[in-house]
Amino acid sequence: MPKAELNATLSALADRNRRAVVDLLKAQPRRAGEIAVALSLTPPALSRHLRVLRRSGLIHEQGVEEDARVRIYRLRKEPFDQLRGWLGEVESFWTGELAGFRDHVERSKIRRGGPAKR
Repeated sequence: MPKAELNATLSALADRNRRAVVDLLKAQPRRAGEIAVALSLTPPALSRHLRVLRRSGLIHEQGVEEDARVRIYRLRKEPFDQLRGWLGEVESFWTGELAGFRDHVERSKIRRGGPAKR
């Protein structure tokens, strides 16, 4: 994942209200008014959060043919896939580090004459 995209994703998700918006949109796409009511946010406050989420690429908005004023918000899969990939890389690193530490502890026990347990 390019660093700028990862930074935008993590920055957008750093706010609890934006994470709450993502949680709502996981269930289904929603109109801004529905999101505002569900989260007890004022329309201007929600608008700021939606703008950050759109700019980060985590959500997109879609107009409704019947009413040009209505926007439906949906999650985008790609940024979450990229984030999951990066987290997998971090997890692999720590798994390797912890395995190395475990092996070091086991070798130390053996050198001191203690039982090696696995």
